[in-house]
Amino acid sequence: MSTFWKIGVVGALIVLVLVVVVLKAEQTSRDTGNRESTGFPADPSTSSSDASPPAESRPRLVDLGRNTCIPCKAMAPILEEMKREYAGVLDVVVIDVSKDTAAAGKYGIRLIPTQVFYDASGEEIDRHEGFISKADILATFRKHGVAIGSPQ
Repeated sequence: MSTFWKIGVVGALIVLVLVVVVLKAEQTSRDTGNRESTGFPADPSTSSSDASPPAESRPRLVDLGRNTCIPCKAMAPILEEMKREYAGVLDVVVIDVSKDTAAAGKYGIRLIPTQVFYDASGEEIDRHEGFISKADILATFRKHGVAIGSPQ
């Protein structure tokens, strides 16, 4: 291979690396700019006027995943059970990021499933990526001093 081609290949690789670095920095900037630091992020299924926490504030668990993801499928019955058992005590919101692609950016999602935990005042208190059991969900709230109470 001639020196000319070697220089061209090295130059092309440098340009490619720079493009990747710039795009990654841009994505990180967008993700951090879209995350709200206080209050509940707007539920994508509601209008912007419904974005504030309800008058009767409760702890909230937001699960972001897809219906085709194996850990997400495993979590579905747990989340449905928690919606029923803790109705009126804990808000459980499930967002399918394949149907609401903007939610992934809004919540700063890197991996699915991701669970975002909020206290009753709407402040994010924890995050978890991957499958999480019901016991671990309740333990996460307890770890942050959020009492969920007994199921109904």
